[in-house]
Amino acid sequence: MPIQVLPPQLANQIAAGEVVERPASVVKELVENSLDAGATRIDIEIDKGGAKLIRIRDNGSGIGKDELSMALARHATSKIASLDDLEAIVSLGFRGEALASISSVSRLTLTSRTAEQAEAWQAYAEGREMAVTLKPAAHPVGTTLEVLDLFYNTPARRKFMRTEKTEFTHIDEIVRRIALARFDVAFSLTHNGKLVRQYRGVSESSQRERRMGAICGTAFLSHALAIEWQHGDLSLRGWVADPVGSKAITDLQYCYVNGRMMRDRLINHAIRQAYQDKLGNDHQPAYVLYLEIDPHQVDVNVHPAKHEVRFHQSRLVHDFIYQGVVSVLQEAGAETLPDVEPAERWQPENRQAAGGNHFSVPAPAKSSDVASEPDSASGAGEGTVRESWSGSTARSTPASRSGAGASGGAAPANWQRQEPVYQPKEGRAYQQLLSTAEPLRAREPSPVSERAAEIPLSGHSQSFGRVLTVMHGNFALVEAKERLALIHLPVAERWLKQAQLAPGDEGLKPQPLLIPVRLKLDKAEREALGRHGSLLIQMGIELHADAHHVTLRAVPLPLRQQNLQNLIPELLGYLARQQDVSATQVAQWLARHSLADHPHWNHSQAIALLAEVERLCPQLLKSPPSGFLQHIDIEQAMNALKHE
Repeated sequence: MPIQVLPPQLANQIAAGEVVERPASVVKELVENSLDAGATRIDIEIDKGGAKLIRIRDNGSGIGKDELSMALARHATSKIASLDDLEAIVSLGFRGEALASISSVSRLTLTSRTAEQAEAWQAYAEGREMAVTLKPAAHPVGTTLEVLDLFYNTPARRKFMRTEKTEFTHIDEIVRRIALARFDVAFSLTHNGKLVRQYRGVSESSQRERRMGAICGTAFLSHALAIEWQHGDLSLRGWVADPVGSKAITDLQYCYVNGRMMRDRLINHAIRQAYQDKLGNDHQPAYVLYLEIDPHQVDVNVHPAKHEVRFHQSRLVHDFIYQGVVSVLQEAGAETLPDVEPAERWQPENRQAAGGNHFSVPAPAKSSDVASEPDSASGAGEGTVRESWSGSTARSTPASRSGAGASGGAAPANWQRQEPVYQPKEGRAYQQLLSTAEPLRAREPSPVSERAAEIPLSGHSQSFGRVLTVMHGNFALVEAKERLALIHLPVAERWLKQAQLAPGDEGLKPQPLLIPVRLKLDKAEREALGRHGSLLIQMGIELHADAHHVTLRAVPLPLRQQNLQNLIPELLGYLARQQDVSATQVAQWLARHSLADHPHWNHSQAIALLAEVERLCPQLLKSPPSGFLQHIDIEQAMNALKHE
């Protein structure tokens, strides 16, 4: 066979073999593009585990009409332009292959609009030459990518896809990892028309802990030790579980380098080495850690899917992470045994060629005259440290103590100790989280130890209890304080929907529709629209009248999945029959008429629903209404089983 240039589609499909392993890979690439575009809200819709549909919508900067065709071309990107850019990458994506590769193995539609454009444009690539077709479209500022029928033209790849549940589990994990990396961005994940995950954007540190707990679960949060460790351009922050928690939580290891999620062996080895004498070889540590480093000191262009990095001073990074984790674990142990002098820790010796561990022995205090001199004790390793510890700070929580230093001895005078910002176990922050946090069942229950499984129950007094099973498809059997009760799940869903639709003082935020809905109204409904227009705006429903028709442009998030063609005319008909109606009454009406069709609830759905009800409807815990909860008298049954 003679040497020839591959057709563009075949070249893109070969590239797709590297970056598009499964539907979760597509979600990762597209969500990272949204983050690079400056999005603060990203909505992810999945059908059939991603095999049928993957739709990613964001409110980022968008793509101009002139660049849409180029966006689907191979090796086209706006994130790097020169070798200097490649050596200091700060964006998540940079290869310029994702969209071209995905479009070669699916039916990809790209719709985008910038703030400068009056209208949006839609691009679609097809054919052997991957020609791009452009046409105008309706879309707010931002971008929507729709991936239909993944691997439809590569049957061999499609054959290797797993079940719908397995593929969606991988997508759920990807979204969880990305949500942990960007606390300031709101994420929603929908599967087969049902909202599965919703993470609100947060900014304050206390809110960050609540969102971390919502994603990682209360078992991790109750054992989490916050860490902040810095030296020069290196910074390590996040949370590590104490040894008891790490033994109970076996599947939680999240690490990020400059905001990029990683599976790096060097980082994992440093953390495991810090836990070695506390966990042994039978258990894995649990952690959520963020490493910040000068972009020039790390190479992210070493893996096609960007899962791995290479550090220019790997031994320096390894020792830095090791000593930071060791320090916070030492302080946590010192709190439980305040009268015992901490034993001197064994420090692993570096290879002779690698130099010494700069972070195991604090540098002596230096005068200002010599503080700028190079550190002559740094050895001949891959990198040298040229700053003394006087310019760095170390803070670890739950508490700061003066009796434990970086290597088990006294802390140097030039370290700055700060007050605790978080309390472990069932402490104040943990109780606050349990009463105010986002849904804590963000993860499906995992097989953990009996003690860890009991933590949410023992610490969470404001709860319906533990869901034992679902009976007859609609009733959850729960256990709380040695009492059994039945909860009517459809009624619970109605109360939850009503709470979600309560406008409050600021009103509900309207969510623009991708395609506005045009409705024909009779005279009474048009009059109701004019009479109750301000109330509808408060409810987040945007309607624009045009003669005998009305155009629906936006609805609140809880109504996005409804059949709006029927629901909105019915709502206007209801308003037409009311002379005076309040926002609460409208929320009640919408809650009754917008419930999802649940012929049979399963166990995980019941847990997720009741967790949301506990969070948004706390009044139901104190005084449950009739038809919602019914206690079961087990005393009578127990007495009937007793024998003399």
